[in-house]
Amino acid sequence: MIERYSRPEMSRIWEPQNRYQKWLEIEIYACEAHAKMGAIPREAVERIKTKAKFDVARIDEIEQTVKHDVIAFLTSVADYIGADSRFVHLGLTSSDILDTSFAMLLKEASDLIIDDIKRLMEVIKKRAIEHKMTPMIGRSHGIHAEPVTFGIKMALWYDEMRRNLRRMEAARETVSYGKISGAVGTFANIDPQVEEYVCRKAGLKPAPCSTQIIQRDRHAEFFATLAIIASSIEKFAVEIRHLQRTEVLEVEEFFSKGQKGSSAMPHKRNPVLSENLSGLARLTRGYAVSALENVALWHERDISHSSVERVIGPDATIVMDFMLNRCIGLIDKLVIYPENMAKNLNLMGGLYNSQRVLLKLATAGASRERAYELVQRNAMKVWEQQKDLMEELLHDADVRALLSEEDIREAFDLQYHLKHVDTIFTRVFGG
Repeated sequence: MIERYSRPEMSRIWEPQNRYQKWLEIEIYACEAHAKMGAIPREAVERIKTKAKFDVARIDEIEQTVKHDVIAFLTSVADYIGADSRFVHLGLTSSDILDTSFAMLLKEASDLIIDDIKRLMEVIKKRAIEHKMTPMIGRSHGIHAEPVTFGIKMALWYDEMRRNLRRMEAARETVSYGKISGAVGTFANIDPQVEEYVCRKAGLKPAPCSTQIIQRDRHAEFFATLAIIASSIEKFAVEIRHLQRTEVLEVEEFFSKGQKGSSAMPHKRNPVLSENLSGLARLTRGYAVSALENVALWHERDISHSSVERVIGPDATIVMDFMLNRCIGLIDKLVIYPENMAKNLNLMGGLYNSQRVLLKLATAGASRERAYELVQRNAMKVWEQQKDLMEELLHDADVRALLSEEDIREAFDLQYHLKHVDTIFTRVFGG
């Protein structure tokens, strides 16, 4: 189902045709390297490059008998090459092909994910600038705290996605390593120069040291990075879900004409996109756990990691691509309700100014403990009796002994809370 809604470019990376094409490229690169070193005739390599093909259906058919995908692939290729096929896979082991091609595929997938992240950042930046000075109540523990702006909330997300961009670029670098070092990584039957040539042609670096495989801490870092990005997206989605609750309704997912929210209740408009992203984040974190479990293998290699990677390689990258693109659309079309933000901001009788009053009382000479007591006793009237904080303070003799009416009214200026928005935006987005 996810594949239907992700970009087709990501799905195509993992199709058998592309995977086997990578295998063929690696085999041909190895032949070229052998020819440069005089190990096989140059004319044989030219014939191999001209004739080399494979047939996916034929590979599947052969694998039913041999129970080995690389042998099935080589048999299909040999059908096209003929006698020169004896020079193919010379000194290589299956993992040379599998791990090097896996690095190529993950690198391709990384390029798409990095592009997705950049596009998401641009959408977030657009909404941040649009609502830079749109005030709303900030919440801690889900309870009204002090004012922020919706633009600041978006700036926070942008800054987080910038960190995720750096993480993803680093993860791409970490997995962009190949190995053509033979059965246990000692180059016993193949020269290290072949590995260097193949990796260079494939756009990779040679692993400085390998066993029969590339070490799986590299892949664990890659999938853990996807899990972190997914968790950030879930964080955004959870915020939207909370802000869309009927009692809040400060933002809302775009609800298209003809869309239905519930099979039973025609009035419903639910945050289904955000909920979907929360669920997929759980899945992506699970892939990271699987990748971490792949790090510890027996001696120079066992095969327990292989089945895991055949699932998490395509699934995790396709899901990540889907999540990022869904999040782009969600934030780009997100409906913002400034009037509801203003209504909620004023819902609690000015309570969000309590710290400002506390500081004014302390500056006027009250101890912090006494200032806290004076503000809290008036604030509790707002909570319990729906009073207005400023009015209560104006009629509190103990407060008036320290603060004038002008002092108190000044403490309720909304712009006081927003005076450093420009500074925050400059820090996040630059001048």
